[in-house]
Amino acid sequence: MKSVWYDNVEKPKFNSLEGDTETDVLIIGGGLSGILCAYMLHKNDIDYMLIEANEICNGITKNTTAKITAQHGLIYDKIIRKYGVDSAREYYLKNSRAIENYRELCRIFDCNFETKSAYVYSLDDKTEIENEIGAYRAIGADVEFVEDTPLFLKIAGAVKLDNQGQINPLELLYKISEKLNIKEHTKLVNLLPHCAETTKGKIKFRRAVFTTHFPILNKHGMYSLKMYQDRSYVIALENAQDVDGMYIDASQKGLSFRNYGDLLLLGGGSHRTGKKGGGFNELISFAENHYPDAVIKTKYATQDCMTLDGIPYIGYYSKITPDLFVATGFNKWGFTSAMVGAEILCDMIKGPAQENSVFSPSRSIFHPQLAINCFETIFSMLTPTVPRCPHMGCALKYNKQEHTWDCPCHGSRFTEDGKLIDNPATDDKRL
Repeated sequence: MKSVWYDNVEKPKFNSLEGDTETDVLIIGGGLSGILCAYMLHKNDIDYMLIEANEICNGITKNTTAKITAQHGLIYDKIIRKYGVDSAREYYLKNSRAIENYRELCRIFDCNFETKSAYVYSLDDKTEIENEIGAYRAIGADVEFVEDTPLFLKIAGAVKLDNQGQINPLELLYKISEKLNIKEHTKLVNLLPHCAETTKGKIKFRRAVFTTHFPILNKHGMYSLKMYQDRSYVIALENAQDVDGMYIDASQKGLSFRNYGDLLLLGGGSHRTGKKGGGFNELISFAENHYPDAVIKTKYATQDCMTLDGIPYIGYYSKITPDLFVATGFNKWGFTSAMVGAEILCDMIKGPAQENSVFSPSRSIFHPQLAINCFETIFSMLTPTVPRCPHMGCALKYNKQEHTWDCPCHGSRFTEDGKLIDNPATDDKRL
């Protein structure tokens, strides 16, 4: 089923590449991150071209919850403990600027930006909420501790952050993209130094930006070890509740709430892609218990690239690729992080290219999650079953709820008959 964002929006159409060409900056991937990057380059009169293997916004972007907020779970206490107050402040300021960028874009393109408060709540741990509030205050941000919310949940406490936002993502992105230099149905098949071979011709470039959700270039950056993908689910409920804000559980396995028009978007049921989890059944059960009169209008799922430390990778693709850039690993906060990424990469491309240390893809990889990622990859690669993922040969697992084949290593997904749905794989599954 389709997400709610398709209501009352019309997608622009773009031609595919016609023969060989060249550009200063080649953007690979036509989702939220790629379109925002293209828009910023366009605004700065930098020669660029965006190529998309299928159609724009047809991957992860179409199923985002589109919460525009600098409140990314309990991130600030974690950043301070790992990297210090200055890094946490920089993270907050860049994400706060992203909110204002969206607010301005919605004025320019006549889209409805709804100002809302954002809440991260804990069901049973007041201390972690208090620690997060302390972290906000350490970086100079104004937040509030609350114990009561409109949710039908008994909570230990929540962090409330005002002046955040929510929109219909496709409404904005379709309007932004209309005048951009975009080539659809133009798939990258091989990347050579300063030359991209596609299904429609060759593109010479000076610099390239990867905005393909999960980076598809395996030989640099170690992204296959530095990230995994987490799958989560949404049901859109009619006749449910106006929660008057955006809510997320501090636990990664908790629930998410926001309204869109007269619908309540209830999210959760998450699990590592390729593993078992609550899925739609968890959400339906919660809705039946708390909103017995509600009706499910639609349901859909998405997945997110999760980094080792909870911070996106934005900057040089690797230390040895000064002409390749990347924005990935948005940790379920893709809408704000994509704007942060577009602004950072545009600034780097304008030069002189200074990489931001907070988001640098080359920062330390020594975190506990690395061992988990390595174990999952080795275990799956040694599992002697078929079918296999063409990305790195991992054994695929059948997803009974969505009737797909999913990769527990890096999150690639395929239809029942083997057609590619989600990257980092670039080809159909192997039997």
